[in-house]
Amino acid sequence: MLRILYLVHNLSDPAVHRRVTMLEAGGAAVTLAGFRRGAAPEGGEGPAPIELGHTADGRFTQRLASVATAAMSLGARLRHVEKPDIIIGRTLEMLALANRARAVFGADIPLVYECLDIHRLLLHPGPVGRAMRGAERLFGRDAALLITSSPAFVRDYFTRFGQSAAPVALLPNKVLELGAPRAPGPRAAPPSEGEPWRIGWFGALRCAKSLELLAAFTRRAGGRFEVVLRGLPAYREFADFDGFVAAEPYLSFAGPYRNPDDLAAIYGEVHFCWAIDFFEEGLNSAWLLPNRLYEGCRYGTVPIAMDGTETARFLAERQLGLRLDDASVDGLHAVLSAIDRQGYEALRQRIVAHDSAEWVAGIGDCRALVERLKAAAGSKAGGEVLLEAAA
Repeated sequence: MLRILYLVHNLSDPAVHRRVTMLEAGGAAVTLAGFRRGAAPEGGEGPAPIELGHTADGRFTQRLASVATAAMSLGARLRHVEKPDIIIGRTLEMLALANRARAVFGADIPLVYECLDIHRLLLHPGPVGRAMRGAERLFGRDAALLITSSPAFVRDYFTRFGQSAAPVALLPNKVLELGAPRAPGPRAAPPSEGEPWRIGWFGALRCAKSLELLAAFTRRAGGRFEVVLRGLPAYREFADFDGFVAAEPYLSFAGPYRNPDDLAAIYGEVHFCWAIDFFEEGLNSAWLLPNRLYEGCRYGTVPIAMDGTETARFLAERQLGLRLDDASVDGLHAVLSAIDRQGYEALRQRIVAHDSAEWVAGIGDCRALVERLKAAAGSKAGGEVLLEAAA
């Protein structure tokens, strides 16, 4: 059985626990270690994770200081951990800690760099960006594998800036479903006369530009469209998220949800999925393929993407969804104003008829990932994309 030491930046992140589930379902034994951010880590059936300290969202300098402190005591924290076959560092600072962990075990253990977002500091045009990219090249110089979720990250960042020569494993942010296939559940019927179309914006809510655009559009539409927000707002990115939403007549915030338990229910209440993010416009936001893209399509909602992004490119290649060519009320009105029941059903049917393997990862994907990690544990050949699975 492959033994994995998995170092993560946020033990409370549901995506971390989905990855651990995937690795364990694929036949690996996982030791999870990392930092706690905000609420206490989620409970699980396996052993408790090894906590390395506390960090704060959006405070990168504090995170680096916490990593430096953890590095000094890492040997003591890992003293009861069996020597792993491979170490995965999720994010750049955890890759740095993975290098330290390898030194602790006194062996040439292969490292894997899991990078699912490109932090804006890495793209800073000045000395800060150059220093960050230099650190990434240094800590990743011996990586046996690079795991990432979008081909644009490879094409527009890792290859363009020469950041990694490691083989690439593409793991899209698909919905993880183990066991028997789940029924998609009931879907929202197109509205009758006088009822609103509903747009769902779910997940990490961090984009003030999206919030303002949707508010202005729904006010102009006079109630023909409503927006339902669910998830975890990044309050530091908004002047007053709760107050703003409460003051808008056609916006509502329904709080957090359980992933994957609530996905069928929440997507079943909306007609469209907002798959647009201007948070790091032109950079990370243009390159990512977000969770909500796969979740929304899995449950038969029609995604709305922004032209010029990897999400729009992905949908255009498959002739799915709607694409906005102008980030304005007029642009959104031009895309949505002509929607009727028949046109909507045609859009949705294309998604429902599409191969569900595009949206869902199953046990086969889990086993393929672990097999790829086993191969990485014994080989450091570089260059090509070797795997496409799920996050």
